[in-house]
Amino acid sequence: MNGRGWARSLVLVVAAVGVTAVAHAQSAGARAAAGPLRVTSPGGALEVTVATDGVLTWSVAHRGRTILRPSRLALTLGDGRVLGTAPKVTATSVRSIDQALTPPVAYRRARVADRCQERRIDFAGDFSLVVRAYDDGVAYRFVTRLPGEITVRDEDATLVFEGDHLLYFPEEESFQSHQEREYKRLRISEIGPTRFSSLPALVVIEGGPKVAITESDLFDYPGMDLKSGSEAHTLRGLFPAYPRKVRLERDRDEVVVEREDYIAKTRGTREFPWRVLVVAERDETLLDSDIVFRLASESRIADTSWIRPGKVAWDWWNANNVYGVPFRAGINTDTYKHYIDFAAEHGIPYVILDEGWYKLGDLMAAAPELDMPALAAHAKQRNVGLVMWVVWKTLDQQLQPALDQFARWGVKGIKVDFMQREDQWMVNFYERVAREAAARHLLVDFHGAYKPTGLYRTWPNVVTSEGVLGLEQSKWGPAASPDNAVTFPFMRMLAGPVDYTPGAMLNATKADFRPVFNRPMSQGTRAHQLAMYVVFESPLQMLADSPSNYRKEPDSLAFLSAVPVVWDETRILSAKVGEHILVARRSGREWYVGALTSWEPRDIEVDLGFLGAGSFTADIHRDGPNADRAGVDYVREQRPVTSADRLRVHLAPGGGLAVRIVGAVPKA
Repeated sequence: MNGRGWARSLVLVVAAVGVTAVAHAQSAGARAAAGPLRVTSPGGALEVTVATDGVLTWSVAHRGRTILRPSRLALTLGDGRVLGTAPKVTATSVRSIDQALTPPVAYRRARVADRCQERRIDFAGDFSLVVRAYDDGVAYRFVTRLPGEITVRDEDATLVFEGDHLLYFPEEESFQSHQEREYKRLRISEIGPTRFSSLPALVVIEGGPKVAITESDLFDYPGMDLKSGSEAHTLRGLFPAYPRKVRLERDRDEVVVEREDYIAKTRGTREFPWRVLVVAERDETLLDSDIVFRLASESRIADTSWIRPGKVAWDWWNANNVYGVPFRAGINTDTYKHYIDFAAEHGIPYVILDEGWYKLGDLMAAAPELDMPALAAHAKQRNVGLVMWVVWKTLDQQLQPALDQFARWGVKGIKVDFMQREDQWMVNFYERVAREAAARHLLVDFHGAYKPTGLYRTWPNVVTSEGVLGLEQSKWGPAASPDNAVTFPFMRMLAGPVDYTPGAMLNATKADFRPVFNRPMSQGTRAHQLAMYVVFESPLQMLADSPSNYRKEPDSLAFLSAVPVVWDETRILSAKVGEHILVARRSGREWYVGALTSWEPRDIEVDLGFLGAGSFTADIHRDGPNADRAGVDYVREQRPVTSADRLRVHLAPGGGLAVRIVGAVPKA
């Protein structure tokens, strides 16, 4: 449901399984142009107003209070036309959408409720604006019906706020970025003319809701960043221009040294990306919103039955440090056979071969210490899938032969790394890889990537992506802290699945932590690491540590072996940006609870009312009494529980709680 094929004067009712859409059209003329055009969310809390007096603007009110003042929307084309200046309305129509979507990969829930009011406004000059109002946010997009190819020189996506609000700002230093940023807390006025950030970013309306800014359905167009606008309290979209000249540094860093004077050359008849505001009265809404998924284009893969989410044993973070084995560990056949055996023994579907498995610059040349046919045969025999890490540039140069070779080996997925850009060329590369991988039944993890924009719905073999300050950062610094762990999910994770790569077994307090590249540790407690598997969403979820370390920790390994990576149901029980997260998720008949805190200790209470009728057993992993002094200290206990129970738990500094709730307790 992306606004395609609307007639200018119709009343339409579409009925399908779980889908009802109703549209009412308003004819052109005085009624269409008489005044502001409005659309209201189903629950009535959010209202969007589009005005066309001289320039095209939109504004947003929440419960009657203006939170976004009239803000200009425009596309500047290569021939000088500005779509949005002196706009003349020719027709407008409103429809209600009320349907249930079934994600091919249920990273958050098995069914997604899609309810909104949508207004489409057609303008002279063969373009339209489509605006949607959901209960958890609002969005708009341009639609053009122009012949041939068009050049877009710039887009004016302005957000004029009522005041100098606090902003969570993932500041970037250049367009060459992995988008692995800390969230700076600034006032809008503090940004200045030279600073900018990637998305999502978060505005805290004083005395009102929080507003997260992002985008969805990004194709054949650059990704949007955020900078300061020209007037007070204003933010504006920033778009990287198309690359004219690039320079390759090493095998992976393609640096843009010259850019064109336009941001995109694209089809003249098309839908442009959605500009999205998630509006949250409660912080929990930021964690629970599916709006990016709802706005994305439907799946282009007819049969998705082969897409198999799962956990993956990862080699790179711990530098292949396997010990207690009769061979020399490293990038060799024996080490990866050991990883495969470990995965098979503990129900882990995948093993990744990260950097070093091939001669850099040539995906067709495996490292001399690796017998890939033998390794592939061993993986097949143990029913473990291989995921191959690749540098994006080398993959681009060898796309067809490399993917064909992976298919011959029986490989199940690829991890594509170091793209570090979101200009139009690179956005198109993402879709090309997704399409070619899907043709060979390969999963895709985009590492070194920009934030998700709904590609995981359109190409559901794209099961996860990075674009986050993740655990790997602990190899060289303290940024991947518990404070970060309870901040980024409210912004980055609302955009889509996140390849944070959790699972460290060497856990340090704030005082004890130090970066060690080849034998890294995490910050915070053991229970904090386990809870990440419930709190953080990723259908291809890494186990970052060494099999040898996991084998020494059977309690933790038992939890990690069992915890799912996709969910039938999610409930955000309690959350506050930068402070704590408490989540319950259901997979089949089992429930999991995960809690994270910042470096501040806290006491939490888990109301188990979501369990429903019956008696259950809770397998609890919580911080030990000395976890504030030794991050590895934890307590594992089992107890019978019912929906009437409440779990009262103390979280140490950087602490956590991970609970698995299963089955009925046999009665005596």
